[in-house]
Amino acid sequence: MFQWFVMVMAKYGYIVLVSSLFLEMIALPFPGEALMSYAGFLAYQGQFSWPISIITASLGTILGITFSYWIGFKLGNSFFEKYGKYMHMGPERLNKASLWFKKYGNKLLLITYFIPGIRHITGYFSGVTQIPYRVFATYAYLGSIIWVSTFISLGKILGPQWEQFHSTIKKYLIIAGLIVLLVLVLIYIYRVYKFRLKEQLEAKLNKAIETFHTLGRVKVLVIVSSLIFMGLSILMVGLIQDYIHNEFLLFNEVTSLLVQLIFKQNWDTLMNLFRGLASLKLLLPITLLTLLWVKRKSRDHYLESLFLIVVVIGGEILEEILRLFLHHFSPIASEIVGSFPSEKSLMSIVIYGFTVFLFLRHTNKAWLHNLSIFLVLLILLSIGLSGVYLQIEKPSDIVGGYVFGGVWLSLNVILLEIYRILRRLKLLN
Repeated sequence: MFQWFVMVMAKYGYIVLVSSLFLEMIALPFPGEALMSYAGFLAYQGQFSWPISIITASLGTILGITFSYWIGFKLGNSFFEKYGKYMHMGPERLNKASLWFKKYGNKLLLITYFIPGIRHITGYFSGVTQIPYRVFATYAYLGSIIWVSTFISLGKILGPQWEQFHSTIKKYLIIAGLIVLLVLVLIYIYRVYKFRLKEQLEAKLNKAIETFHTLGRVKVLVIVSSLIFMGLSILMVGLIQDYIHNEFLLFNEVTSLLVQLIFKQNWDTLMNLFRGLASLKLLLPITLLTLLWVKRKSRDHYLESLFLIVVVIGGEILEEILRLFLHHFSPIASEIVGSFPSEKSLMSIVIYGFTVFLFLRHTNKAWLHNLSIFLVLLILLSIGLSGVYLQIEKPSDIVGGYVFGGVWLSLNVILLEIYRILRRLKLLN
């Protein structure tokens, strides 16, 4: 079927693209993502214009989802319960999707395009659940532009290799979409039950509230750190299993290819600069400066300095143990100890992360909080990107380093804050 669309697109061009996406968005079985990737490939060849392809595809998607929205809005729930089975929208699917929209809000419209089976019915349920058109259009139209831009750009970047890696990239995008969806669900749960959670936490830590006036901030730090620790721990187990079963090959191949295609040779100087952000020559002075800053700013400077030293030295020891342990189970026979997880990635997230944590702990200005978090995320992204670009490390090694380092970092943050509370309670008693 797809080959037929390719032949028709070669003859009629953008008309096929806009028509296919319109029909897909009203829940008809059309290969929209594959067609967009192919349109990007034609842009790579010079047969299509990249900007016009994005505009055309966005137009088809917007028209389709708007049409389905007004159908859902006018016909309502009863129509789809009766006739929805003929459009792959039976009562069970209708009720499930309606529940999602009522619970998780309009932001779903930004990411549902990346989830097969959901994007085809998004417009209908937006109408059925009576989402105001202005709100619907704001999120749905922006989401459509992001969706089509992603697949058309990937087709243009990959060029002749677009068909080979299309399904793999699509899988990773689906996973990313589901992760974002999970985050939105957690945010929703927090907003709905935050008062109940707060009451339970205050009941359990009543003495601490009376003795430690900053417990509100500590509470947030402990809760967030605990969630991060649990999430990364689960991910860590999955990474270990994938490493042992040698399931990183395709991920490494696709990621390396995308980095090579996006960043050309004229990025060498900047990438080497990014790589220097993870060097011992920089990380060691940052650690020493953090120790001096803690001594000057913190009342608990001995405790925080001790934890900083433990985090850094322990992180180095942890990385060595992990590499030796995982090398023993490595699927690839080698006399050289492997690089999974990446030492530079692990130590970077540990040192930069704990430094920013201490900064956030003793700084009250919100804009400094946001700026510091953004900068450290940018630094970590740059370090990982440079490792792949310079072909020094595999993408899976870098991801492994960040995940293992994140687990170690979040664990020490939790232990530090709990120890701080317990010590103050002990001194009071």
